[in-house]
Amino acid sequence: MAGRALPAGSAIRDRVVDALFFLLAVGVTALTWVDSAELDVAQGPLVVDLVLGGLSCLGVWLRRRWPVGFAVIAGLVSVYSTSAAGVALIALFTVAAHRSFAVVGAIVAGYVLVPFLTLVVRPDLPSAPWEQIVLGVACVAAVLAWGMLVRTRRQSTRERTRRIESEQELRIAQARQSERNQIAREMHDALAHRLSLLSLHAGALELRPDAVPEDVARAAGVIRDSAYQALEDLREVIGMLRADRAGADDRSDAAPERPQPTLADLPDLITQSQRAGMRVRLDSQVDEPAAAPTAVGRSAYRIVQEGLTNARKHAPDAEVAVSVRGTAGAGLTIEIRNPCPVGAVVATGVPGGGNGLIGLSERAGLAGGRLEHGPTPEGDFRLWAWLPWPR
Repeated sequence: MAGRALPAGSAIRDRVVDALFFLLAVGVTALTWVDSAELDVAQGPLVVDLVLGGLSCLGVWLRRRWPVGFAVIAGLVSVYSTSAAGVALIALFTVAAHRSFAVVGAIVAGYVLVPFLTLVVRPDLPSAPWEQIVLGVACVAAVLAWGMLVRTRRQSTRERTRRIESEQELRIAQARQSERNQIAREMHDALAHRLSLLSLHAGALELRPDAVPEDVARAAGVIRDSAYQALEDLREVIGMLRADRAGADDRSDAAPERPQPTLADLPDLITQSQRAGMRVRLDSQVDEPAAAPTAVGRSAYRIVQEGLTNARKHAPDAEVAVSVRGTAGAGLTIEIRNPCPVGAVVATGVPGGGNGLIGLSERAGLAGGRLEHGPTPEGDFRLWAWLPWPR
Protein backbone atom coordinates (compact mmCIF):
# COMPACT_ATOMS: atom_id res chain seq x y z
CA MET A 1 0.00 0.00 0.00
CA ALA A 2 2.94 2.33 0.49
CA GLY A 3 3.38 4.95 -2.17
CA ARG A 4 0.14 4.03 -3.94
CA ALA A 5 -2.26 6.84 -4.70
CA LEU A 6 -5.77 6.19 -3.44
CA PRO A 7 -9.03 7.88 -4.35
CA ALA A 8 -10.16 10.55 -1.90
CA GLY A 9 -13.17 8.47 -0.79
CA SER A 10 -11.03 5.40 -0.10
CA ALA A 11 -8.44 7.43 1.85
CA ILE A 12 -11.12 8.96 4.05
CA ARG A 13 -12.73 5.58 4.64
CA ASP A 14 -9.36 4.07 5.61
CA ARG A 15 -8.70 6.88 8.06
CA VAL A 16 -12.11 6.40 9.67
CA VAL A 17 -11.53 2.64 10.00
CA ASP A 18 -8.07 3.23 11.51
CA ALA A 19 -9.56 5.67 14.01
CA LEU A 20 -12.22 3.15 15.02
CA PHE A 21 -9.61 0.42 15.40
CA PHE A 22 -7.45 2.75 17.52
CA LEU A 23 -10.37 3.56 19.80
CA LEU A 24 -11.19 -0.15 20.03
CA ALA A 25 -7.57 -0.97 20.94
CA VAL A 26 -7.52 1.75 23.61
CA GLY A 27 -10.84 0.49 25.01
CA VAL A 28 -9.66 -3.12 25.19
CA THR A 29 -6.39 -2.02 26.79
CA ALA A 30 -8.26 0.01 29.41
CA LEU A 31 -10.66 -2.86 30.20
CA THR A 32 -7.77 -5.33 30.48
CA TRP A 33 -5.96 -2.99 32.86
CA VAL A 34 -9.09 -2.60 34.99
CA ASP A 35 -9.49 -6.37 35.22
CA SER A 36 -5.80 -6.81 36.06
CA ALA A 37 -6.02 -4.13 38.77
CA GLU A 38 -8.66 -6.19 40.57
CA LEU A 39 -6.32 -9.17 40.70
CA ASP A 40 -3.50 -9.69 43.16
CA VAL A 41 -0.77 -8.47 40.78
CA ALA A 42 2.33 -6.52 41.70
CA GLN A 43 2.16 -2.81 40.88
CA GLY A 44 5.42 -2.73 38.90
CA PRO A 45 4.57 -5.40 36.30
CA LEU A 46 1.07 -3.92 36.05
CA VAL A 47 2.44 -0.47 35.12
CA VAL A 48 4.84 -2.00 32.56
CA ASP A 49 1.91 -4.00 31.15
CA LEU A 50 -0.18 -0.83 30.79
CA VAL A 51 2.65 1.19 29.20
CA LEU A 52 3.38 -1.53 26.63
CA GLY A 53 -0.33 -1.84 25.85
CA GLY A 54 -0.68 1.91 25.36
CA LEU A 55 2.36 2.08 23.09
CA SER A 56 1.10 -0.85 21.03
CA CYS A 57 -2.14 1.06 20.43
CA LEU A 58 -0.16 3.68 18.52
CA GLY A 59 0.95 0.99 16.08
CA VAL A 60 -2.61 0.76 14.75
CA TRP A 61 -1.87 3.85 12.64
CA LEU A 62 1.00 1.97 10.94
CA ARG A 63 -0.82 -1.31 10.33
CA ARG A 64 -1.55 -0.65 6.64
CA ARG A 65 2.03 0.28 5.79
CA TRP A 66 3.73 -2.61 7.61
CA PRO A 67 1.07 -5.25 8.39
CA VAL A 68 3.47 -8.15 8.95
CA GLY A 69 5.93 -6.15 11.05
CA PHE A 70 3.07 -4.69 13.09
CA ALA A 71 1.67 -8.19 13.71
CA VAL A 72 5.06 -9.56 14.80
CA ILE A 73 5.72 -6.66 17.20
CA ALA A 74 2.16 -6.83 18.60
CA GLY A 75 2.55 -10.56 19.18
CA LEU A 76 5.87 -10.11 20.99
CA VAL A 77 4.47 -7.30 23.15
CA SER A 78 1.38 -9.38 24.02
CA VAL A 79 3.66 -12.07 25.48
CA TYR A 80 4.26 -9.79 28.45
CA SER A 81 1.44 -7.25 28.19
CA THR A 82 -2.03 -8.77 28.47
CA SER A 83 -3.45 -5.30 27.77
CA ALA A 84 -2.03 -5.55 24.21
CA ALA A 85 -4.27 -8.52 23.37
CA GLY A 86 -6.74 -6.29 21.53
CA VAL A 87 -3.97 -4.76 19.45
CA ALA A 88 -2.71 -8.27 18.60
CA LEU A 89 -6.16 -9.24 17.31
CA ILE A 90 -6.27 -6.08 15.16
CA ALA A 91 -2.81 -6.92 13.80
CA LEU A 92 -3.95 -10.47 13.03
CA PHE A 93 -6.97 -9.10 11.14
CA THR A 94 -4.74 -6.72 9.16
CA VAL A 95 -2.41 -9.53 8.06
CA ALA A 96 -5.36 -11.74 7.08
CA ALA A 97 -6.87 -8.88 5.03
CA HIS A 98 -3.68 -7.84 3.21
CA ARG A 99 -1.38 -10.85 2.95
CA SER A 100 -1.48 -14.37 1.52
CA PHE A 101 -2.60 -17.43 3.43
CA ALA A 102 1.00 -18.64 3.82
CA VAL A 103 1.99 -15.45 5.67
CA VAL A 104 -1.17 -15.56 7.76
CA GLY A 105 -0.44 -19.18 8.71
CA ALA A 106 3.05 -18.29 9.92
CA ILE A 107 1.71 -15.41 12.05
CA VAL A 108 -1.03 -17.62 13.54
CA ALA A 109 1.55 -20.29 14.39
CA GLY A 110 3.52 -17.68 16.28
CA TYR A 111 0.42 -16.41 18.08
CA VAL A 112 -0.38 -19.94 19.27
CA LEU A 113 2.82 -19.84 21.35
CA VAL A 114 1.93 -16.52 23.02
CA PRO A 115 -0.16 -17.98 25.93
CA PHE A 116 2.56 -20.50 26.80
CA LEU A 117 5.31 -17.87 26.66
CA THR A 118 3.18 -15.58 28.84
CA LEU A 119 3.12 -18.23 31.57
CA VAL A 120 6.93 -18.24 31.48
CA VAL A 121 7.57 -14.47 31.56
CA ARG A 122 4.59 -13.56 33.76
CA PRO A 123 4.45 -16.05 36.64
CA ASP A 124 2.61 -13.37 38.65
CA LEU A 125 -0.55 -13.80 36.54
CA PRO A 126 -3.10 -16.42 37.58
CA SER A 127 -4.00 -19.19 35.15
CA ALA A 128 -6.92 -18.31 32.89
CA PRO A 129 -10.09 -20.38 33.27
CA TRP A 130 -11.05 -22.66 30.39
CA GLU A 131 -14.03 -20.46 29.47
CA GLN A 132 -11.67 -17.55 28.83
CA ILE A 133 -9.39 -19.78 26.75
CA VAL A 134 -12.31 -20.94 24.58
CA LEU A 135 -13.46 -17.34 24.19
CA GLY A 136 -9.97 -16.30 23.12
CA VAL A 137 -9.76 -19.09 20.54
CA ALA A 138 -13.20 -18.12 19.21
CA CYS A 139 -12.12 -14.48 18.92
CA VAL A 140 -8.98 -15.43 17.02
CA ALA A 141 -10.98 -17.65 14.65
CA ALA A 142 -13.57 -14.93 14.07
CA VAL A 143 -10.89 -12.30 13.41
CA LEU A 144 -9.12 -14.61 10.96
CA ALA A 145 -12.36 -15.39 9.12
CA TRP A 146 -13.30 -11.71 8.96
CA GLY A 147 -9.90 -10.69 7.62
CA MET A 148 -9.81 -13.41 4.98
CA LEU A 149 -13.36 -12.50 3.90
CA VAL A 150 -12.28 -8.89 3.45
CA ARG A 151 -9.25 -10.01 1.44
CA THR A 152 -11.39 -12.26 -0.77
CA ARG A 153 -13.83 -9.44 -1.46
CA ARG A 154 -10.99 -7.06 -2.31
CA GLN A 155 -9.48 -9.59 -4.69
CA SER A 156 -12.86 -10.13 -6.31
CA THR A 157 -13.31 -6.39 -6.71
CA ARG A 158 -9.83 -5.99 -8.22
CA GLU A 159 -10.40 -8.90 -10.61
CA ARG A 160 -13.76 -7.47 -11.62
CA THR A 161 -12.15 -4.08 -12.19
CA ARG A 162 -9.36 -5.64 -14.27
CA ARG A 163 -11.93 -7.60 -16.25
CA ILE A 164 -13.96 -4.45 -16.92
CA GLU A 165 -10.80 -2.62 -17.99
CA SER A 166 -9.81 -5.52 -20.25
CA GLU A 167 -13.26 -5.59 -21.82
CA GLN A 168 -13.10 -1.84 -22.32
CA GLU A 169 -9.69 -2.14 -23.98
CA LEU A 170 -11.06 -4.94 -26.16
CA ARG A 171 -14.02 -2.80 -27.20
CA ILE A 172 -11.68 0.08 -28.02
CA ALA A 173 -9.46 -2.25 -30.07
CA GLN A 174 -12.48 -3.63 -31.90
CA ALA A 175 -13.74 -0.11 -32.59
CA ARG A 176 -10.33 0.88 -33.95
CA GLN A 177 -10.20 -2.24 -36.11
CA SER A 178 -13.71 -1.52 -37.39
CA GLU A 179 -12.63 2.02 -38.20
CA ARG A 180 -9.56 0.74 -40.06
CA ASN A 181 -11.73 -1.69 -42.03
CA GLN A 182 -14.05 1.16 -42.96
CA ILE A 183 -11.06 3.26 -44.04
CA ALA A 184 -9.82 0.34 -46.15
CA ARG A 185 -13.20 0.05 -47.84
CA GLU A 186 -13.28 3.78 -48.49
CA MET A 187 -9.75 3.60 -49.93
CA HIS A 188 -10.66 0.75 -52.26
CA ASP A 189 -13.91 2.31 -53.46
CA ALA A 190 -12.48 5.77 -54.04
CA LEU A 191 -9.05 4.91 -55.43
CA ALA A 192 -10.29 2.06 -57.63
CA HIS A 193 -12.68 4.46 -59.33
CA ARG A 194 -10.06 7.16 -59.86
CA LEU A 195 -7.32 4.80 -61.00
CA SER A 196 -9.60 2.95 -63.39
CA LEU A 197 -10.29 6.28 -65.12
CA LEU A 198 -6.56 6.90 -65.28
CA SER A 199 -5.88 3.46 -66.76
CA LEU A 200 -8.71 3.74 -69.27
CA HIS A 201 -7.61 7.07 -70.71
CA ALA A 202 -3.92 6.27 -70.56
CA GLY A 203 -4.68 3.08 -72.51
CA ALA A 204 -6.72 5.05 -75.06
CA LEU A 205 -3.82 7.46 -75.60
CA GLU A 206 -1.44 4.55 -76.00
CA LEU A 207 -3.67 2.82 -78.56
CA ARG A 208 -4.44 6.01 -80.47
CA PRO A 209 -1.26 8.05 -80.75
CA ASP A 210 -2.69 9.76 -83.84
CA ALA A 211 -5.78 11.09 -82.05
CA VAL A 212 -6.82 14.66 -82.75
CA PRO A 213 -5.42 17.25 -80.32
CA GLU A 214 -8.86 17.93 -78.85
CA ASP A 215 -9.30 14.27 -77.84
CA VAL A 216 -5.77 14.12 -76.47
CA ALA A 217 -6.34 17.28 -74.45
CA ARG A 218 -9.67 15.95 -73.13
CA ALA A 219 -8.09 12.63 -72.12
CA ALA A 220 -5.13 14.40 -70.52
CA GLY A 221 -7.53 16.58 -68.56
CA VAL A 222 -9.40 13.55 -67.25
CA ILE A 223 -6.07 11.91 -66.34
CA ARG A 224 -4.93 15.04 -64.52
CA ASP A 225 -8.20 15.44 -62.62
CA SER A 226 -8.36 11.75 -61.71
CA ALA A 227 -4.75 11.74 -60.54
CA TYR A 228 -5.35 14.83 -58.43
CA GLN A 229 -8.50 13.37 -56.88
CA ALA A 230 -6.70 10.06 -56.26
CA LEU A 231 -3.89 11.89 -54.48
CA GLU A 232 -6.44 13.80 -52.40
CA ASP A 233 -8.21 10.57 -51.46
CA LEU A 234 -4.90 8.93 -50.58
CA ARG A 235 -3.82 11.94 -48.50
CA GLU A 236 -7.12 11.88 -46.63
CA VAL A 237 -6.89 8.16 -45.88
CA ILE A 238 -3.28 8.40 -44.71
CA GLY A 239 -4.22 11.36 -42.52
CA MET A 240 -7.03 9.34 -40.95
CA LEU A 241 -4.70 6.42 -40.28
CA ARG A 242 -2.08 8.69 -38.71
CA ALA A 243 -4.71 10.35 -36.55
CA ASP A 244 -6.00 6.94 -35.47
CA ARG A 245 -2.48 5.83 -34.57
CA ALA A 246 -1.64 9.02 -32.71
CA GLY A 247 -4.81 8.81 -30.65
CA ALA A 248 -8.00 10.72 -30.28
CA ASP A 249 -6.33 13.53 -28.32
CA ASP A 250 -4.18 14.49 -31.32
CA ARG A 251 -7.02 14.63 -33.83
CA SER A 252 -7.93 18.18 -32.91
CA ASP A 253 -4.72 19.43 -34.57
CA ALA A 254 -5.21 17.43 -37.76
CA ALA A 255 -6.46 18.98 -40.97
CA PRO A 256 -10.23 18.85 -41.35
CA GLU A 257 -11.50 15.96 -43.43
CA ARG A 258 -13.12 16.59 -46.78
CA PRO A 259 -16.92 16.24 -46.92
CA GLN A 260 -17.95 12.67 -47.58
CA PRO A 261 -20.04 11.96 -50.70
CA THR A 262 -23.82 11.80 -50.32
CA LEU A 263 -26.76 10.79 -52.45
CA ALA A 264 -26.90 14.31 -53.89
CA ASP A 265 -23.40 13.79 -55.39
CA LEU A 266 -24.49 10.91 -57.65
CA PRO A 267 -25.10 13.13 -60.71
CA ASP A 268 -21.53 14.46 -60.45
CA LEU A 269 -20.22 10.89 -60.30
CA ILE A 270 -22.19 9.99 -63.43
CA THR A 271 -20.91 13.13 -65.17
CA GLN A 272 -17.30 12.22 -64.36
CA SER A 273 -17.78 8.78 -65.87
CA GLN A 274 -19.46 10.24 -68.95
CA ARG A 275 -16.59 12.67 -69.45
CA ALA A 276 -14.27 9.69 -69.24
CA GLY A 277 -16.01 8.14 -72.24
CA MET A 278 -18.44 5.77 -70.52
CA ARG A 279 -22.02 5.49 -71.67
CA VAL A 280 -24.02 5.85 -68.47
CA ARG A 281 -27.73 6.53 -67.94
CA LEU A 282 -28.99 7.63 -64.54
CA ASP A 283 -32.60 7.09 -63.59
CA SER A 284 -33.06 8.78 -60.19
CA GLN A 285 -36.48 8.64 -58.58
CA VAL A 286 -35.56 10.17 -55.25
CA ASP A 287 -37.46 13.39 -54.62
CA GLU A 288 -35.03 14.92 -52.13
CA PRO A 289 -31.59 13.23 -52.29
CA ALA A 290 -30.16 15.70 -49.76
CA ALA A 291 -32.72 14.49 -47.20
CA ALA A 292 -31.28 10.97 -47.15
CA PRO A 293 -29.26 10.10 -44.03
CA THR A 294 -25.54 10.68 -44.43
CA ALA A 295 -24.60 7.03 -43.93
CA VAL A 296 -27.22 5.85 -46.43
CA GLY A 297 -26.15 8.43 -49.03
CA ARG A 298 -22.46 7.59 -48.62
CA SER A 299 -23.10 3.84 -48.94
CA ALA A 300 -25.26 4.39 -52.04
CA TYR A 301 -22.57 6.57 -53.60
CA ARG A 302 -19.87 3.95 -52.98
CA ILE A 303 -22.05 1.17 -54.39
CA VAL A 304 -22.66 3.10 -57.61
CA GLN A 305 -18.99 4.06 -57.77
CA GLU A 306 -17.84 0.45 -57.44
CA GLY A 307 -20.48 -0.68 -59.96
CA LEU A 308 -19.18 1.79 -62.53
CA THR A 309 -15.60 0.71 -61.82
CA ASN A 310 -16.52 -2.94 -62.40
CA ALA A 311 -18.33 -2.07 -65.61
CA ARG A 312 -15.30 -0.12 -66.83
CA LYS A 313 -13.00 -3.08 -66.07
CA HIS A 314 -15.10 -5.92 -67.44
CA ALA A 315 -17.31 -4.29 -70.11
CA PRO A 316 -15.59 -1.04 -71.10
CA ASP A 317 -17.70 -0.42 -74.22
CA ALA A 318 -21.07 -1.39 -72.79
CA GLU A 319 -23.82 1.00 -71.81
CA VAL A 320 -24.45 1.12 -68.07
CA ALA A 321 -27.89 1.81 -66.62
CA VAL A 322 -28.00 3.16 -63.07
CA SER A 323 -31.35 3.26 -61.28
CA VAL A 324 -31.83 4.79 -57.84
CA ARG A 325 -35.24 5.03 -56.20
CA GLY A 326 -36.53 5.22 -52.68
CA THR A 327 -38.26 7.20 -49.95
CA ALA A 328 -38.02 7.52 -46.19
CA GLY A 329 -39.54 4.46 -44.56
CA ALA A 330 -39.46 2.31 -47.72
CA GLY A 331 -35.68 2.23 -48.10
CA LEU A 332 -33.33 3.02 -50.95
CA THR A 333 -32.96 0.63 -53.93
CA ILE A 334 -29.94 0.79 -56.24
CA GLU A 335 -29.64 -1.19 -59.46
CA ILE A 336 -26.73 -1.12 -61.92
CA ARG A 337 -26.99 -3.08 -65.18
CA ASN A 338 -24.66 -3.54 -68.10
CA PRO A 339 -24.51 -6.18 -70.84
CA CYS A 340 -22.15 -9.04 -70.13
CA PRO A 341 -19.21 -9.06 -72.57
CA VAL A 342 -19.45 -11.64 -75.33
CA GLY A 343 -16.38 -13.77 -75.98
CA ALA A 344 -13.01 -12.73 -74.58
CA VAL A 345 -13.06 -9.89 -72.14
CA VAL A 346 -11.28 -6.79 -73.34
CA ALA A 347 -8.15 -6.17 -71.28
CA THR A 348 -8.30 -2.75 -69.67
CA GLY A 349 -5.09 -2.96 -67.67
CA VAL A 350 -7.04 -2.40 -64.43
CA PRO A 351 -6.32 -5.14 -61.88
CA GLY A 352 -9.14 -6.61 -59.87
CA GLY A 353 -9.55 -9.51 -57.48
CA GLY A 354 -13.24 -9.35 -56.65
CA ASN A 355 -12.63 -7.58 -53.35
CA GLY A 356 -14.80 -4.65 -54.38
CA LEU A 357 -18.03 -6.66 -54.43
CA ILE A 358 -17.09 -8.35 -51.18
CA GLY A 359 -16.53 -4.95 -49.62
CA LEU A 360 -19.86 -3.71 -50.96
CA SER A 361 -21.65 -6.71 -49.44
CA GLU A 362 -20.04 -5.95 -46.08
CA ARG A 363 -20.90 -2.27 -46.40
CA ALA A 364 -24.55 -3.03 -47.18
CA GLY A 365 -24.72 -5.55 -44.33
CA LEU A 366 -23.27 -3.09 -41.83
CA ALA A 367 -25.86 -0.53 -42.93
CA GLY A 368 -28.64 -3.05 -42.29
CA GLY A 369 -29.31 -3.72 -45.97
CA ARG A 370 -28.49 -6.41 -48.50
CA LEU A 371 -26.72 -6.69 -51.83
CA GLU A 372 -27.01 -9.09 -54.78
CA HIS A 373 -24.93 -9.38 -57.94
CA GLY A 374 -24.59 -11.70 -60.89
CA PRO A 375 -25.71 -12.37 -64.47
CA THR A 376 -29.39 -12.23 -65.43
CA PRO A 377 -31.32 -14.39 -67.92
CA GLU A 378 -31.39 -11.40 -70.28
CA GLY A 379 -27.60 -11.49 -70.57
CA ASP A 380 -26.90 -8.52 -68.32
CA PHE A 381 -24.72 -8.23 -65.25
CA ARG A 382 -26.85 -6.86 -62.43
CA LEU A 383 -25.70 -5.24 -59.21
CA TRP A 384 -28.64 -4.66 -56.86
CA ALA A 385 -28.68 -3.27 -53.34
CA TRP A 386 -31.28 -2.20 -50.80
CA LEU A 387 -30.44 0.13 -47.91
CA PRO A 388 -32.75 1.05 -45.04
CA TRP A 389 -33.96 4.65 -44.97
CA PRO A 390 -35.69 5.32 -41.65
CA ARG A 391 -38.43 7.88 -41.39
